[in-house]
Amino acid sequence: MQKIFKAEEAVALIENGQTIATNGIGAIGFPDLIIDALDRRYQATRTPRDLTLVFAAGQAPFELRALVNQLAHEGLLKRMIAGHWDSARHLSRMATDNKIEGYNLPQGQIAQLYRAIASKKPGHLTRIGLGTFIDPRQDGGKINEAAKEDLVKLMEIDGHEYLFYKAFPIHVALIRGTTADPTGNISVEKEATPVDSFELALAAKACGGRVIVQVERLTAEGSMNTRDVYIPGRLVDAVVVNPSQKQTFIEEYNPAYTGEVRDINPIETYEKIRALSSGITAERKAEDNIIARRAALELLKGAVINVGLGIPELVSSLSAIEGVSDKFTLTVEAGPFGGTPVGGISFGAALNPTKILSQPTMFEFINGGGLDQTFVGFAQADIHGNVNVSKLGNRFIGVGGFVDITQSAKSVVFCGTFMAGEMDVTVTDGKMIIVRDGKYSKFIEQVGQISFSGDYARKMGQRVLYVTERAVFELMESGLTLIEVAPGVDLEKDILSKMAFKPLISPSLKTMDHKVFTVGELGLKAILCN
Repeated sequence: MQKIFKAEEAVALIENGQTIATNGIGAIGFPDLIIDALDRRYQATRTPRDLTLVFAAGQAPFELRALVNQLAHEGLLKRMIAGHWDSARHLSRMATDNKIEGYNLPQGQIAQLYRAIASKKPGHLTRIGLGTFIDPRQDGGKINEAAKEDLVKLMEIDGHEYLFYKAFPIHVALIRGTTADPTGNISVEKEATPVDSFELALAAKACGGRVIVQVERLTAEGSMNTRDVYIPGRLVDAVVVNPSQKQTFIEEYNPAYTGEVRDINPIETYEKIRALSSGITAERKAEDNIIARRAALELLKGAVINVGLGIPELVSSLSAIEGVSDKFTLTVEAGPFGGTPVGGISFGAALNPTKILSQPTMFEFINGGGLDQTFVGFAQADIHGNVNVSKLGNRFIGVGGFVDITQSAKSVVFCGTFMAGEMDVTVTDGKMIIVRDGKYSKFIEQVGQISFSGDYARKMGQRVLYVTERAVFELMESGLTLIEVAPGVDLEKDILSKMAFKPLISPSLKTMDHKVFTVGELGLKAILCN
């Protein structure tokens, strides 16, 4: 059976009204040549129409009209079910305008739902999402008026609440590997992570659908080692070859992502990746470094830790700079276990990982309580400790793996600026000076959408901190409590007067550690080696 297709021939297999699912995270593992061909087919023929697009992790370089954003055509898509929306901003705007039905489900739950679909189960049962906007008592994961169908159901079993994520058919899986042989066997030796590729192939075949795989190269039949086959050819319907395929959007191939070699200077590599991402991801500011330095003091010896995008990336960078990365294990929700996670456009990869899991397997580990700690960002917080990262006004951002991770980790450290908008802060003589403050308060009466439930966290006994450049809060049984204030900051003028509610104030209110406001080492070795 012929399995080697041109991209145009492969996308001709997609029919009107089908559900297509794409693999990848950011610019890793995404079948770009196939999506480009689908874009060109629709522009030329106005077919296929009314597709449902499904993906777990964010799959586009933000404002650039590339990758999954190429599918932002009226008529091409009817519905989109995604873990993260803000990276696909052209599609997000279509949802804002109700031109497509929009659903935002947790990244990990979509990834694990693929396995439920593959085994022909009716759906996936979990506690993840309870108390958040995913809960049908709130929005049920619907992000616009066009979304009518209930994809999430509340259930009670033996007196405990659960959420049931409804299964749906996957007609076409669009995935990526590295090498294929003429029979369709696929290997992933140059992929920074396989993400969901195998699970998507299983799900599509269980639904009687097709699996289309993009690879970099072909090899002779019988030349592929059995241990190297990640997806058996029996599951593959079409192979599309893209000789110019890159490992990430900005990197040809880094063998330290796959374990082929060991990077002896990961910090230098990390900074190069940040530089390559310049203009696409946010630049670092003085307040970001302050927040990261204070958050890094919370690192736990022997812990398994997840570090999110943005300011939290600096926490893992600091740990490597101070030579303490071996005192704990860092993970990335896309699959890398151990090593040094990288950020920017290459987020999802890690330098020198110990093991690379599939994304569904990593989320099973996370949801099962495997994380001791996570460092993540926040956009809004309220007196109950609720956090919003998923919706700001009419802008759909989405949660990605945020709900899975923050509801499962034993300790959660939120990292973000105290105010939103352009800020200018400086440090002089160990004190923080606010030259120009942000315009908008991030500590408001009620968050715009609950991405993290303070009530649920208290019930689960999680330790939760909210670290900003001028204050640190902790979620107590009685509510959000101020526990630290930065040196040089006026409690009333710079903190309390700029909050929409009055927080509880700890009777043992402290000044933030002076080392946070210096340029030298934090002394993480002394903290973590004791």
